[in-house]
Amino acid sequence: MKKIVLLLCIICASNSFSQTTVEDDIKEINKVLKKQRIAWSNNNLEEYMEGYWKSDSLKFYSTHGVIYGWYDTLERYQKAYPTEAHTGKLSFKINDITQISDAAYYVLGEYHIKRDMGNADGIFMLIFKKINGEWKIIVDTST
Repeated sequence: MKKIVLLLCIICASNSFSQTTVEDDIKEINKVLKKQRIAWSNNNLEEYMEGYWKSDSLKFYSTHGVIYGWYDTLERYQKAYPTEAHTGKLSFKINDITQISDAAYYVLGEYHIKRDMGNADGIFMLIFKKINGEWKIIVDTST
């Protein structure tokens, strides 16, 4: 009987630890998104891109197809949003953050860009992976 109680205590403790870790991960991912929102709204695309994996393996998928790599993704943003009037003020509505594995999550959300030249709205799915202790976007699908 003592062994069963001990086993139950271990299971409960590990579930509590796991939940805390998931909650901490989600907080950290939200911090990355907040930094990106602020950088975008300040027309600082290079700082915005710090939330992405700085790798040729980064994938950005939109209605224009797939872009591979951090630098090509930055270049795409710079062409599409060349001035502060184009970047405007960004806000997100996060609809779901779900753990895929110990070091990966997907994020479903909506983006809203308020700007004088006309607002822009869309949806996205991001895959975050913990790389070298930091949460980075490794895949971005946006419309």
